[in-house]
Amino acid sequence: MIICVCRRVSDRDIARAAPGCASFEALQSVLGVATACGKCRDCAQETFALHRAGAGAIGPIAARGPASTVAVPPTPAQGHPQRPFPGRGLPVTVAAA
Repeated sequence: MIICVCRRVSDRDIARAAPGCASFEALQSVLGVATACGKCRDCAQETFALHRAGAGAIGPIAARGPASTVAVPPTPAQGHPQRPFPGRGLPVTVAAA
C-alpha cells in the first residue's frame, strides 16, 4: 500500500528500511517519506513503529499486536454484489497468532 503519494513510498519500503533506521527522522532522510505535504506523517510513523517492533516482518499475520487487517477476497457464499474496489478483497480483521 502506498503511504506517501508525494514520494511514492509504500509500507513495504518502510518495512525494508525500518531495521536500519534508529528513528523516524532517520527513515525520513533515507526514504523522504512525510517530507513534502506531510499528510502521511501519522500513517508513516505508525507503519515505522509497527515494523520496528515486529522486526520488519511483512505478511498477512505478522507480529503486529492483537489483530491485523488483511485483504481477502469474498467467497460467493458471502454475496458481495457491489465491492468498492473491483478485483480486490475486502478488509477483514484476523487475530494474530
